[in-house]
Amino acid sequence: MIITNNLIQPLIINNMSKFKTNSNKGFQMTFENGLTISVQWGTMNYCSRKSNDIADFENELKIKSVESSDAEIAIWDVDRDTWFDFGSDQVKGWCSTDEVGKWIHLVSTAKDLEDLKNISK
Repeated sequence: MIITNNLIQPLIINNMSKFKTNSNKGFQMTFENGLTISVQWGTMNYCSRKSNDIADFENELKIKSVESSDAEIAIWDVDRDTWFDFGSDQVKGWCSTDEVGKWIHLVSTAKDLEDLKNISK
């Protein structure tokens, strides 16, 4: 809050940070640097739950909580609509929890996608 002329006004901050869920099988985090990381572990993702059967996907949507031993990640720049290139794809599958944690840290501390490319080597 800001107090001016004895009036209290809300302090509006341009805050890009946010969390977002995805169909009970993943989440996204957008950081102040404009980068987003998506972590997904559903039947349509590159993880131990992967299935090409649409019935598995439809059933998954009815489950209260979905678990997996690994997950798929994707990273992009929200402002530029540019995706991080993992070398062979724009997503990286079968990531352990430790690897996902590492990538979350790298994405949150990088200046941009080019910086992320350099610090993730």
